[in-house]
Amino acid sequence: MTTERTDVERARAQVADTLSAIEYKLNVPKRTAERVQRLRQENPLVLVGAAVAVAAAIGGVVWLAVRAAQR
Repeated sequence: MTTERTDVERARAQVADTLSAIEYKLNVPKRTAERVQRLRQENPLVLVGAAVAVAAAIGGVVWLAVRAAQR
C-alpha cells in the first residue's frame, strides 16, 4: 500500500512539474521581462542600443509615412 501511494505521489509531482514547465513556456510576457531584466543587469549598454535602434526604426517608419502622405 505504501509503495502505491509513493508511486502516486511521485506521478503527481511529475505532472505538476510538467504543467509548470508548460506554463512557463507559454508565458511569453514573463519570459521577455526576465530576459530584459537579465540584460539590464549583465550588459546595460546593449539594452540602451536596442532601445535606440527601436526608436530609430519607428522614427523612420513615421518619416516614410509622412513623406508618402505629402506626395
